[in-house]
Amino acid sequence: MDAATVVETWSGVRKWFWNPALWLPPNTTWEMLLDRTDGVYYPDFYDLWIPFPIALGLLTLRFLWERFVAAPIGRRWQISEALPRRALPNETLETAFRRHRKVLPAHHVVVGLAKQIDWSERQIERWWRRRRVQGKPSELKRFRETSWRFMFYVLAFWLGLYVLWDKPWLWDTKHFWYAYPMQPMTSDLYWYYMLEMSFYWSLVFSLFMDVKRKDFVENVIHHIVTLSLMVVSWSGNMTRIGTLVMCTHDAVDYILELAKLLKYLKWHKVCDALFVLFTVVWFLTRILFYPFRIIRSALFEGHVIIGCFTNIYYMYNGLLLVLQVLHIIWFYMILRMAYNFVTKGSNEKDTRSESETATNSEDEFVSYKPVVGHQSNNVSNNNITPCLTTSPPTQRSGHTGSNSHSPNASDRSNGRLKRTAKSK
Repeated sequence: MDAATVVETWSGVRKWFWNPALWLPPNTTWEMLLDRTDGVYYPDFYDLWIPFPIALGLLTLRFLWERFVAAPIGRRWQISEALPRRALPNETLETAFRRHRKVLPAHHVVVGLAKQIDWSERQIERWWRRRRVQGKPSELKRFRETSWRFMFYVLAFWLGLYVLWDKPWLWDTKHFWYAYPMQPMTSDLYWYYMLEMSFYWSLVFSLFMDVKRKDFVENVIHHIVTLSLMVVSWSGNMTRIGTLVMCTHDAVDYILELAKLLKYLKWHKVCDALFVLFTVVWFLTRILFYPFRIIRSALFEGHVIIGCFTNIYYMYNGLLLVLQVLHIIWFYMILRMAYNFVTKGSNEKDTRSESETATNSEDEFVSYKPVVGHQSNNVSNNNITPCLTTSPPTQRSGHTGSNSHSPNASDRSNGRLKRTAKSK
Protein backbone atom coordinates (compact mmCIF):
# COMPACT_ATOMS: atom_id res chain seq x y z
CA MET A 1 0.00 0.00 0.00
CA ASP A 2 1.61 3.24 -1.14
CA ALA A 3 1.40 6.64 0.55
CA ALA A 4 -1.23 7.95 -1.85
CA THR A 5 -3.57 5.07 -0.99
CA VAL A 6 -3.10 5.65 2.72
CA VAL A 7 -3.88 9.35 2.35
CA GLU A 8 -6.94 8.61 0.24
CA THR A 9 -8.21 6.04 2.76
CA TRP A 10 -7.67 8.39 5.68
CA SER A 11 -9.46 11.16 3.80
CA GLY A 12 -12.43 8.86 3.20
CA VAL A 13 -12.61 7.87 6.86
CA ARG A 14 -12.52 11.51 7.95
CA LYS A 15 -15.22 12.44 5.46
CA TRP A 16 -17.46 9.64 6.72
CA PHE A 17 -16.81 10.36 10.40
CA TRP A 18 -17.42 14.10 10.13
CA ASN A 19 -20.49 13.74 7.96
CA PRO A 20 -22.94 16.44 9.20
CA ALA A 21 -25.76 13.90 8.97
CA LEU A 22 -24.05 11.92 11.73
CA TRP A 23 -23.52 14.79 14.13
CA LEU A 24 -25.90 17.64 13.32
CA PRO A 25 -29.62 18.19 12.76
CA PRO A 26 -30.88 18.62 9.17
CA ASN A 27 -30.05 21.87 7.36
CA THR A 28 -27.01 22.43 9.62
CA THR A 29 -23.42 22.26 8.41
CA TRP A 30 -19.99 22.47 10.04
CA GLU A 31 -19.31 25.69 8.15
CA MET A 32 -22.14 27.35 10.07
CA LEU A 33 -20.50 26.42 13.39
CA LEU A 34 -17.03 27.47 12.25
CA ASP A 35 -18.14 30.89 11.04
CA ARG A 36 -16.48 33.59 13.19
CA THR A 37 -17.54 36.65 11.19
CA ASP A 38 -20.16 37.76 13.70
CA GLY A 39 -17.81 37.35 16.67
CA VAL A 40 -19.75 34.38 18.06
CA TYR A 41 -17.67 31.34 19.00
CA TYR A 42 -18.87 27.74 18.75
CA PRO A 43 -16.93 24.69 19.98
CA ASP A 44 -14.32 23.44 17.54
CA PHE A 45 -13.03 19.86 17.50
CA TYR A 46 -9.43 21.06 17.30
CA ASP A 47 -9.87 22.74 20.67
CA LEU A 48 -9.66 19.23 22.14
CA TRP A 49 -5.86 19.37 21.85
CA ILE A 50 -5.73 22.15 24.43
CA PRO A 51 -6.39 19.90 27.49
CA PHE A 52 -3.20 17.88 26.88
CA PRO A 53 -0.66 20.57 27.83
CA ILE A 54 -2.95 21.67 30.67
CA ALA A 55 -3.04 18.06 31.90
CA LEU A 56 0.76 17.97 31.97
CA GLY A 57 0.70 21.22 33.93
CA LEU A 58 -1.77 19.68 36.41
CA LEU A 59 0.51 16.66 36.85
CA THR A 60 3.42 18.99 37.60
CA LEU A 61 1.31 20.96 40.04
CA ARG A 62 0.17 17.71 41.65
CA PHE A 63 3.78 16.58 42.12
CA LEU A 64 4.67 19.87 43.81
CA TRP A 65 1.54 19.76 45.97
CA GLU A 66 2.08 16.20 47.16
CA ARG A 67 5.76 16.68 47.88
CA PHE A 68 5.91 20.13 49.44
CA VAL A 69 2.44 20.54 50.96
CA ALA A 70 0.63 17.25 51.53
CA ALA A 71 3.66 15.22 52.66
CA PRO A 72 4.73 17.70 55.41
CA ILE A 73 1.12 17.91 56.62
CA GLY A 74 0.91 14.11 56.76
CA ARG A 75 4.17 13.84 58.69
CA ARG A 76 3.02 16.58 61.06
CA TRP A 77 -0.03 14.43 61.87
CA GLN A 78 2.18 11.34 62.16
CA ILE A 79 0.62 9.48 59.24
CA SER A 80 2.61 6.31 58.68
CA GLU A 81 5.18 6.14 55.90
CA ALA A 82 5.97 2.49 56.61
CA LEU A 83 5.30 -0.10 53.92
CA PRO A 84 3.55 -3.38 54.78
CA ARG A 85 5.81 -6.28 55.67
CA ARG A 86 6.50 -8.82 52.97
CA ALA A 87 5.29 -12.39 53.38
CA LEU A 88 7.86 -15.18 53.54
CA PRO A 89 8.24 -17.03 50.21
CA ASN A 90 6.20 -20.24 50.24
CA GLU A 91 5.24 -22.01 47.02
CA THR A 92 2.35 -23.97 48.57
CA LEU A 93 0.73 -20.88 50.02
CA GLU A 94 1.37 -18.88 46.86
CA THR A 95 -0.52 -21.51 44.86
CA ALA A 96 -3.42 -21.41 47.32
CA PHE A 97 -3.34 -17.61 47.33
CA ARG A 98 -3.79 -17.46 43.56
CA ARG A 99 -6.42 -20.21 43.55
CA HIS A 100 -8.59 -18.43 46.12
CA ARG A 101 -8.04 -15.00 44.50
CA LYS A 102 -6.46 -13.44 47.58
CA VAL A 103 -9.47 -14.20 49.81
CA LEU A 104 -8.69 -16.14 52.98
CA PRO A 105 -10.29 -19.56 52.42
CA ALA A 106 -12.64 -21.43 54.74
CA HIS A 107 -11.39 -22.68 58.09
CA HIS A 108 -11.03 -26.31 56.99
CA VAL A 109 -8.83 -25.21 54.08
CA VAL A 110 -6.61 -23.23 56.45
CA VAL A 111 -6.34 -26.30 58.69
CA GLY A 112 -5.32 -28.42 55.69
CA LEU A 113 -2.66 -25.93 54.62
CA ALA A 114 -1.32 -25.76 58.18
CA LYS A 115 -0.89 -29.54 58.29
CA GLN A 116 0.62 -29.61 54.81
CA ILE A 117 3.47 -27.20 55.57
CA ASP A 118 3.68 -27.79 59.34
CA TRP A 119 2.59 -24.30 60.31
CA SER A 120 0.01 -23.19 62.82
CA GLU A 121 -3.31 -21.80 61.62
CA ARG A 122 -2.35 -18.45 63.06
CA GLN A 123 0.84 -18.40 60.99
CA ILE A 124 -1.20 -19.16 57.87
CA GLU A 125 -3.52 -16.25 58.63
CA ARG A 126 -0.60 -13.96 59.29
CA TRP A 127 1.09 -14.95 56.02
CA TRP A 128 -2.17 -14.47 54.12
CA ARG A 129 -2.71 -10.97 55.47
CA ARG A 130 0.84 -9.94 54.70
CA ARG A 131 0.64 -11.43 51.23
CA ARG A 132 -2.61 -9.55 50.48
CA VAL A 133 -1.09 -6.18 51.31
CA GLN A 134 2.34 -6.91 49.85
CA GLY A 135 3.35 -4.15 47.48
CA LYS A 136 0.66 -1.78 48.71
CA PRO A 137 1.67 1.86 49.21
CA SER A 138 2.12 3.54 52.53
CA GLU A 139 -0.68 5.43 54.25
CA LEU A 140 1.16 8.70 53.64
CA LYS A 141 1.19 8.10 49.88
CA ARG A 142 -2.55 7.51 49.90
CA PHE A 143 -3.01 10.66 51.99
CA ARG A 144 -1.03 12.70 49.45
CA GLU A 145 -3.05 11.44 46.48
CA THR A 146 -6.35 11.93 48.28
CA SER A 147 -5.46 15.49 49.26
CA TRP A 148 -4.79 16.38 45.63
CA ARG A 149 -8.09 14.96 44.43
CA PHE A 150 -9.92 16.76 47.24
CA MET A 151 -8.35 20.08 46.29
CA PHE A 152 -9.34 19.73 42.65
CA TYR A 153 -12.87 18.42 43.22
CA VAL A 154 -13.78 21.14 45.68
CA LEU A 155 -12.40 23.77 43.28
CA ALA A 156 -14.14 22.22 40.26
CA PHE A 157 -17.53 21.94 41.96
CA TRP A 158 -17.70 25.49 43.22
CA LEU A 159 -16.27 26.84 39.97
CA GLY A 160 -18.90 24.90 38.03
CA LEU A 161 -21.66 26.14 40.29
CA TYR A 162 -20.42 29.72 39.88
CA VAL A 163 -20.25 29.39 36.08
CA LEU A 164 -23.69 27.77 35.77
CA TRP A 165 -25.57 29.81 38.35
CA ASP A 166 -26.84 32.40 35.86
CA LYS A 167 -27.37 29.90 33.05
CA PRO A 168 -31.01 29.01 32.33
CA TRP A 169 -30.35 25.28 31.77
CA LEU A 170 -29.30 24.88 35.40
CA TRP A 171 -32.93 25.49 36.33
CA ASP A 172 -34.79 24.30 33.24
CA THR A 173 -33.34 21.39 31.25
CA LYS A 174 -35.33 22.31 28.12
CA HIS A 175 -32.72 25.03 27.57
CA PHE A 176 -30.26 22.24 26.75
CA TRP A 177 -31.93 22.05 23.35
CA TYR A 178 -33.31 25.47 22.50
CA ALA A 179 -31.55 26.79 19.36
CA TYR A 180 -29.41 23.67 19.17
CA PRO A 181 -26.77 23.42 17.73
CA MET A 182 -26.33 27.18 17.25
CA GLN A 183 -25.52 27.76 20.93
CA PRO A 184 -22.59 30.17 21.44
CA MET A 185 -19.73 29.19 23.76
CA THR A 186 -18.85 31.82 26.37
CA SER A 187 -15.33 32.12 27.78
CA ASP A 188 -16.28 30.92 31.28
CA LEU A 189 -17.91 27.76 29.91
CA TYR A 190 -14.96 27.23 27.59
CA TRP A 191 -12.33 27.21 30.30
CA TYR A 192 -14.53 25.23 32.69
CA TYR A 193 -14.76 22.52 30.04
CA MET A 194 -11.01 22.62 29.31
CA LEU A 195 -10.12 22.39 33.00
CA GLU A 196 -12.39 19.41 33.64
CA MET A 197 -11.19 17.59 30.55
CA SER A 198 -7.55 18.28 31.46
CA PHE A 199 -8.02 16.82 34.91
CA TYR A 200 -9.51 13.60 33.59
CA TRP A 201 -6.71 13.26 31.07
CA SER A 202 -4.24 13.69 33.94
CA LEU A 203 -6.04 10.89 35.80
CA VAL A 204 -5.68 8.66 32.74
CA PHE A 205 -1.97 9.48 32.44
CA SER A 206 -1.39 8.60 36.11
CA LEU A 207 -3.82 5.68 36.29
CA PHE A 208 -1.13 3.01 36.47
CA MET A 209 1.11 5.02 38.80
CA ASP A 210 -1.51 5.86 41.43
CA VAL A 211 -2.69 3.62 44.25
CA LYS A 212 -4.61 0.77 42.62
CA ARG A 213 -8.18 0.76 43.88
CA LYS A 214 -10.44 -2.20 44.41
CA ASP A 215 -12.72 -0.85 41.68
CA PHE A 216 -9.84 -0.32 39.24
CA VAL A 217 -11.76 -1.75 36.28
CA GLU A 218 -14.81 0.39 37.04
CA ASN A 219 -12.57 3.46 37.29
CA VAL A 220 -10.97 2.75 33.91
CA ILE A 221 -14.44 2.40 32.36
CA HIS A 222 -15.56 5.57 34.15
CA HIS A 223 -12.64 7.62 32.83
CA ILE A 224 -13.14 6.33 29.28
CA VAL A 225 -16.88 7.05 29.35
CA THR A 226 -16.40 10.48 30.95
CA LEU A 227 -13.81 11.58 28.41
CA SER A 228 -15.95 10.17 25.57
CA LEU A 229 -18.92 12.19 26.81
CA MET A 230 -16.79 15.33 26.94
CA VAL A 231 -15.36 14.79 23.46
CA VAL A 232 -18.73 13.95 21.90
CA SER A 233 -20.58 16.79 23.63
CA TRP A 234 -17.88 19.29 22.66
CA SER A 235 -17.66 18.12 19.05
CA GLY A 236 -21.46 18.17 18.62
CA ASN A 237 -21.89 21.39 20.65
CA MET A 238 -23.92 19.64 23.36
CA THR A 239 -21.95 21.53 25.97
CA ARG A 240 -24.93 22.77 27.95
CA ILE A 241 -25.90 19.31 29.09
CA GLY A 242 -22.19 18.45 29.39
CA THR A 243 -21.50 21.22 31.90
CA LEU A 244 -24.37 20.11 34.13
CA VAL A 245 -23.20 16.49 34.00
CA MET A 246 -19.74 17.56 35.19
CA CYS A 247 -21.02 19.79 37.99
CA THR A 248 -23.42 17.09 39.21
CA HIS A 249 -20.60 14.58 39.55
CA ASP A 250 -18.23 16.99 41.28
CA ALA A 251 -20.89 17.71 43.92
CA VAL A 252 -20.20 14.45 45.75
CA ASP A 253 -16.58 13.57 44.93
CA TYR A 254 -14.96 16.13 47.21
CA ILE A 255 -17.03 14.91 50.19
CA LEU A 256 -15.67 11.40 49.71
CA GLU A 257 -12.08 12.63 49.46
CA LEU A 258 -12.49 14.80 52.56
CA ALA A 259 -13.84 11.81 54.52
CA LYS A 260 -10.76 9.82 53.52
CA LEU A 261 -8.44 12.61 54.64
CA LEU A 262 -10.13 12.74 58.05
CA LYS A 263 -9.85 8.97 58.32
CA TYR A 264 -6.09 9.18 57.80
CA LEU A 265 -5.98 11.92 60.46
CA LYS A 266 -7.89 9.62 62.86
CA TRP A 267 -10.87 12.00 63.13
CA HIS A 268 -13.22 9.04 63.08
CA LYS A 269 -16.40 10.68 64.37
CA VAL A 270 -16.22 13.50 61.84
CA CYS A 271 -15.38 10.95 59.17
CA ASP A 272 -18.49 8.93 60.06
CA ALA A 273 -20.65 12.05 59.88
CA LEU A 274 -19.20 12.88 56.45
CA PHE A 275 -19.90 9.34 55.31
CA VAL A 276 -23.59 9.86 56.10
CA LEU A 277 -23.53 13.18 54.23
CA PHE A 278 -21.71 11.54 51.31
CA THR A 279 -24.34 8.78 51.08
CA VAL A 280 -27.20 11.29 51.08
CA VAL A 281 -25.58 13.59 48.50
CA TRP A 282 -24.68 10.63 46.26
CA PHE A 283 -28.30 9.44 46.33
CA LEU A 284 -29.66 12.91 45.58
CA THR A 285 -27.24 13.78 42.77
CA ARG A 286 -26.43 10.49 41.03
CA ILE A 287 -29.45 8.33 41.74
CA LEU A 288 -32.16 10.99 41.56
CA PHE A 289 -31.02 14.22 39.87
CA TYR A 290 -28.75 12.72 37.18
CA PRO A 291 -31.17 10.11 35.76
CA PHE A 292 -34.46 11.93 36.37
CA ARG A 293 -33.34 15.37 35.22
CA ILE A 294 -30.38 15.00 32.87
CA ILE A 295 -30.92 11.59 31.29
CA ARG A 296 -34.68 12.16 31.10
CA SER A 297 -34.10 15.40 29.21
CA ALA A 298 -31.62 13.74 26.85
CA LEU A 299 -33.95 10.83 26.15
CA PHE A 300 -37.35 12.52 25.96
CA GLU A 301 -36.96 16.29 25.57
CA GLY A 302 -34.10 16.68 23.12
CA HIS A 303 -35.58 15.09 20.03
CA VAL A 304 -38.96 16.77 20.63
CA ILE A 305 -37.50 20.29 20.82
CA ILE A 306 -34.95 19.74 18.04
CA GLY A 307 -37.61 18.09 15.90
CA CYS A 308 -35.69 14.97 14.95
CA PHE A 309 -33.37 12.21 16.11
CA THR A 310 -29.74 12.87 15.22
CA ASN A 311 -27.37 9.91 15.02
CA ILE A 312 -25.19 11.36 17.74
CA TYR A 313 -28.27 11.26 19.97
CA TYR A 314 -27.96 7.48 20.31
CA MET A 315 -24.22 7.55 21.02
CA TYR A 316 -24.47 10.29 23.64
CA ASN A 317 -27.41 8.76 25.46
CA GLY A 318 -25.73 5.38 25.43
CA LEU A 319 -22.71 6.87 27.22
CA LEU A 320 -24.97 8.62 29.74
CA LEU A 321 -26.66 5.30 30.53
CA VAL A 322 -23.33 3.48 30.94
CA LEU A 323 -22.34 6.12 33.45
CA GLN A 324 -25.58 5.55 35.34
CA VAL A 325 -24.89 1.81 35.51
CA LEU A 326 -21.57 2.62 37.20
CA HIS A 327 -23.42 4.91 39.62
CA ILE A 328 -25.72 2.03 40.61
CA ILE A 329 -22.79 -0.37 41.09
CA TRP A 330 -21.00 2.12 43.32
CA PHE A 331 -24.18 2.93 45.22
CA TYR A 332 -24.57 -0.76 45.99
CA MET A 333 -21.07 -0.67 47.51
CA ILE A 334 -22.01 2.42 49.49
CA LEU A 335 -25.13 0.71 50.83
CA ARG A 336 -22.97 -2.18 52.01
CA MET A 337 -20.83 0.33 53.85
CA ALA A 338 -23.94 1.94 55.31
CA TYR A 339 -25.18 -1.45 56.50
CA ASN A 340 -21.87 -2.06 58.29
CA PHE A 341 -22.06 1.44 59.70
CA VAL A 342 -25.50 0.81 61.20
CA THR A 343 -24.97 -2.76 62.40
CA LYS A 344 -21.37 -2.48 63.63
CA GLY A 345 -21.38 1.13 64.69
CA SER A 346 -18.42 2.19 62.57
CA ASN A 347 -17.52 2.85 58.98
CA GLU A 348 -14.80 0.28 58.45
CA LYS A 349 -13.56 1.26 55.03
CA ASP A 350 -14.51 2.73 51.71
CA THR A 351 -15.19 -0.14 49.32
CA ARG A 352 -14.85 2.22 46.37
CA SER A 353 -11.41 3.19 47.50
CA GLU A 354 -8.05 1.54 47.41
CA SER A 355 -7.34 -1.53 49.51
CA GLU A 356 -6.74 0.29 52.73
CA THR A 357 -6.32 -2.88 54.76
CA ALA A 358 -2.68 -2.44 53.92
CA THR A 359 -1.85 -0.81 57.23
CA ASN A 360 0.84 -2.16 59.45
CA SER A 361 -1.46 -2.17 62.44
CA GLU A 362 -3.88 -4.58 60.83
CA ASP A 363 -1.03 -6.77 59.68
CA GLU A 364 0.52 -6.77 63.13
CA PHE A 365 -2.78 -7.82 64.65
CA VAL A 366 -2.22 -11.47 63.81
CA SER A 367 1.52 -11.40 64.32
CA TYR A 368 1.51 -12.55 67.94
CA LYS A 369 4.70 -14.45 68.54
CA PRO A 370 7.03 -14.75 71.54
CA VAL A 371 10.38 -13.19 70.84
CA VAL A 372 13.04 -15.84 70.31
CA GLY A 373 15.38 -15.99 73.28
CA HIS A 374 12.81 -14.55 75.72
CA GLN A 375 10.10 -17.17 75.71
CA SER A 376 10.68 -18.58 79.16
CA ASN A 377 8.58 -17.00 81.88
CA ASN A 378 7.98 -13.52 80.66
CA VAL A 379 5.20 -12.78 78.19
CA SER A 380 5.65 -9.07 78.60
CA ASN A 381 4.82 -6.06 76.48
CA ASN A 382 8.08 -6.57 74.64
CA ASN A 383 6.97 -10.00 73.51
CA ILE A 384 3.50 -9.07 72.23
CA THR A 385 2.82 -6.66 69.43
CA PRO A 386 1.13 -3.52 70.78
CA CYS A 387 -1.81 -3.74 68.38
CA LEU A 388 -2.80 -7.15 69.68
CA THR A 389 -4.85 -5.63 72.47
CA THR A 390 -6.94 -3.46 70.20
CA SER A 391 -9.41 -6.21 69.35
CA PRO A 392 -10.04 -9.83 70.31
CA PRO A 393 -8.55 -12.30 67.82
CA THR A 394 -11.83 -14.19 67.46
CA GLN A 395 -13.51 -11.11 66.02
CA ARG A 396 -11.01 -10.91 63.20
CA SER A 397 -10.80 -14.59 62.36
CA GLY A 398 -14.53 -15.22 62.39
CA HIS A 399 -14.45 -18.00 65.02
CA THR A 400 -15.79 -18.01 68.55
CA GLY A 401 -14.98 -19.93 71.62
CA SER A 402 -11.75 -21.70 72.42
CA ASN A 403 -9.89 -22.76 69.28
CA SER A 404 -6.48 -22.93 67.76
CA HIS A 405 -6.55 -19.23 66.94
CA SER A 406 -6.45 -18.16 70.57
CA PRO A 407 -2.95 -17.25 71.77
CA ASN A 408 -3.26 -19.14 75.05
CA ALA A 409 -0.47 -20.56 77.17
CA SER A 410 -0.79 -24.13 75.90
CA ASP A 411 -0.35 -22.99 72.29
CA ARG A 412 2.81 -21.13 73.19
CA SER A 413 4.07 -24.07 75.20
CA ASN A 414 3.43 -26.48 72.32
CA GLY A 415 5.24 -24.14 69.98
CA ARG A 416 8.27 -24.05 72.24
CA LEU A 417 8.29 -27.86 72.51
CA LYS A 418 8.20 -28.16 68.71
CA ARG A 419 11.08 -25.73 68.30
CA THR A 420 13.09 -27.52 70.99
CA ALA A 421 12.50 -30.90 69.37
CA LYS A 422 13.54 -29.60 65.97
CA SER A 423 16.70 -28.04 67.36
CA LYS A 424 17.64 -31.35 68.95
